[in-house]
Amino acid sequence: MNYKTNIASRKEALTKLLNVIITHENEIIEALYSDFRKPAFEAVLTETNYVISELKDTIKNLSKWAKPKRVFPSILNFPSTDYIYKEPYGKVLIIAPWNYPFQLALCPLISAVAAGNQVVLKPSELTPKTSEIITKIIGKTFPVNHVEVIEGGLEVSQNLLSQRWDYIFFTGSVPVGKIVAKAAAENLTPVTLELGGKNPCIIDNTANLKLAAKRILWGKFINAGQTCIAPDYILIQKDMKSHFVDFLKLEITKAYGENPKSSPDYARIVNTKNWLRLANMIDDKKVIFGGQTDIEDRYISPTLIDESSVDTLIMKDEIFGPLLPILSYENDAEINIVISKYEKPLSLYVFTEDKKFAQKIIKQYSFGGGCINDTVVHFSNKRLPFGGVGHSGIGAYHGRLSFDTFSHKKAIVKKANWLDLPMRYAPYKDKLKSIQKLLKWL
Repeated sequence: MNYKTNIASRKEALTKLLNVIITHENEIIEALYSDFRKPAFEAVLTETNYVISELKDTIKNLSKWAKPKRVFPSILNFPSTDYIYKEPYGKVLIIAPWNYPFQLALCPLISAVAAGNQVVLKPSELTPKTSEIITKIIGKTFPVNHVEVIEGGLEVSQNLLSQRWDYIFFTGSVPVGKIVAKAAAENLTPVTLELGGKNPCIIDNTANLKLAAKRILWGKFINAGQTCIAPDYILIQKDMKSHFVDFLKLEITKAYGENPKSSPDYARIVNTKNWLRLANMIDDKKVIFGGQTDIEDRYISPTLIDESSVDTLIMKDEIFGPLLPILSYENDAEINIVISKYEKPLSLYVFTEDKKFAQKIIKQYSFGGGCINDTVVHFSNKRLPFGGVGHSGIGAYHGRLSFDTFSHKKAIVKKANWLDLPMRYAPYKDKLKSIQKLLKWL
């Protein structure tokens, strides 16, 4: 079956994938729990339901997205009709991360298939149970020459990147993203890089602190902080800091109880290596809430850290875990000093009732995407592009934009034969002034 040109066959394949995922949803949830204790609620909200919704939306709209788009022609080509055709790139490599191992593997795969590509998917070896169920689902849905899952670790990734691809889609860390970009450059392969960054969360003195605390903590501690768009640190107006910390403590206890370790709603760190990296960031003298750890359980409690410097270990790189440094500022210049220290972040959040302040922050700083008076939720809208800028990523996807990401846009001019203006043809004698006058009006 020719998936490259046949839209009906693409929809048929995606419909089959949808049914297989629905059939195996409980196994997916169990795999995510087995890999790093992801709560069932979070597994459904951020993984299985998100993928199911993406599939339904893609199947519903695929025919419209794939249809050639007619555009207004140039007067220079009169008479003509002009179109943008969308064709698949060809053979696509998707390298998925471990933090949302089902969603961030399947969503780009869905769009690559929808666009007519052949796909090789490399799931993360750090979440082996989820990788196993992905392999099972793909094997039940697609022939191996259409979509293939290749499991394995670093050597497998290196081998895949050494091959020639027509498109590479990578989600992961900035250092690995640079490796992927370098490998892609060898063959001038186009890439989408979904990376990360040190995401600021700014709170001014007009903010609703109680509600801000609830929304920030949800965005920070969902998936135990292992989210690329989670707030990385807080910048709060100095006079509000103490009061805000009290709200944060209250909301953590309300969400996870007096002992978050026993909460069924709190995930674990994915492996010992990442646990050690995070535990090393905790300075006991600065902990104002939490700070409990257990290496055997890969547990780190929701932890608030009173921070005053951007030169400490926790402020050097993206945290990617349940540690929340809280810095303060007195004026906008101090906000700028902190944010400007880092590369452009994947997300930025601002909490305020002052519309002018919100607009100033949004316009002043370059970042992938974000929210005013909330965190993380911009990811949920398929009509919004998701992606970074600078070190936080290259390219964007979601919804229709995902289909476009995996499609080459081919320009076509269909020229009519009933009129052929002679001005463009040589010899050009006595035509220069005429063409100059014409071009001034175009």
